[in-house]
Amino acid sequence: MKLIVPVAGKGTRLRPHTFSKPKSLVAVAGKTVLQHVIDNMKKLKIDEYIIITDQNGHIIQDFVKANYPDLNATYIQQKELLGPAHAVSLADARIEDGDDVLVVFNDTLFVTDLTRISRLCEDLDGLIYSKEVENYQRFGVNVMRDGIIVDMVEKPDQPVSRLAQVGLYYLKDGKRFMGYIKKAIEMKLTVKGEYYLPDVFKLMLKDGMKLGAPEIEEWLDCGKPETLLQTNRFLLERSSSSHVCIEGCVIIPPVFIHPTARVKHSVIGPYTSIGKNCEIKDSIIRDSVINRDSILRNAVLEGSIVGDSVELTGQFQRLNIGDNSMIDLSGKQQ
Repeated sequence: MKLIVPVAGKGTRLRPHTFSKPKSLVAVAGKTVLQHVIDNMKKLKIDEYIIITDQNGHIIQDFVKANYPDLNATYIQQKELLGPAHAVSLADARIEDGDDVLVVFNDTLFVTDLTRISRLCEDLDGLIYSKEVENYQRFGVNVMRDGIIVDMVEKPDQPVSRLAQVGLYYLKDGKRFMGYIKKAIEMKLTVKGEYYLPDVFKLMLKDGMKLGAPEIEEWLDCGKPETLLQTNRFLLERSSSSHVCIEGCVIIPPVFIHPTARVKHSVIGPYTSIGKNCEIKDSIIRDSVINRDSILRNAVLEGSIVGDSVELTGQFQRLNIGDNSMIDLSGKQQ
């Protein structure tokens, strides 16, 4: 099996965190998004990881080599950001006859048993992993009949289906799949100048190919600050290492605190991730992600994301307030 992981893209919704690093290297629950993706593949026999990057590909490559030195990975730069299907098409030269292909986009994480792929796809040509949603108007959805996809509709006005595509795809015949992407590009099947995979899958359906839509258990978005924090909470709740004890501190699980982090006289948690080599002192932090090498002193944070190598010094107040007082310390002008 060949795994294609497109990690190109500006990650504009996660700025300012993606000004200095690719969005796949943003951390959540103690690991980067890319690490979560790679670790989810450990139960599969992946012959080659094909990672599609942008101009920041050297950052991704250095990270993978440092953290997964034995990973058989190939890096291909998408020089023109012409959409997801175009990014996947760049892997064509690495796909040989007989290869099956798994495509994983790294904006989202997922919870599902990928070892069931062979059984689920036994009588099918591919799998478009999906999740039933209430707000179907925001997604591309699969229209089903007798367990087979018969149509795909992008952001439907009417509830023709609530089965949203989640960015996880399996194709039994990888070389044939690449041929369909090439055909879609030749036909210039674009949306606002970009190529998308649903147009490729529609060509496959038109030719009588059978695609299934197995539902994943959980769909975790890492594309925006608020959803990144939601994903952080979800993953920490299910982590076996979320209970930590540090002398002189109050730790309220679930949390992740890297073994190299130095935490003193602080209240940490719940739902807080603290990265490698961080220094936290005299602080209260909950529902937040603190990235590696950051120093926080006298900080009171909630619902926050702090990037790499940040130095933040807050200020505690000492007050003696009488009856019937109204105090505003927000610094905002009335």
